[in-house]
Amino acid sequence: MSSTNKPIGGYMYILECANDSYYVGSTRNLGKRVSAHQNGLGANYTKKHLPVRLIYFETFDKIWKAFNREKQIQRWTNEKKASLIRGNISALKELATCKNETSHKNVSFDFAQETNSTVTSTTLSDHRK
Repeated sequence: MSSTNKPIGGYMYILECANDSYYVGSTRNLGKRVSAHQNGLGANYTKKHLPVRLIYFETFDKIWKAFNREKQIQRWTNEKKASLIRGNISALKELATCKNETSHKNVSFDFAQETNSTVTSTTLSDHRK
């Protein structure tokens, strides 16, 4: 359960593949899904880049919120994904800043606040301590 005692309805997760690439997905059952990836029964991409390792996940009260977060992060650069994984929020904000002179001014945002959901994130190293 998340810190607000709401049931977990979905997970957005990031796997590190054997070729050092990232795979971003969402699921209702994180343990089962990671096991499926590891056994070559997950996505075609991870099947071709085994072994995989769970390195980050966030919990959501609804699966559709996890899916939306998955789609958001899939569009990010690897550098931005790595900043999220490391918990380097200042680098994440810098990488999110638009560098295009003709674009609208950036507005900082808080993902949890925008979706009115509680987001709990963790890395695998958080559980090893």
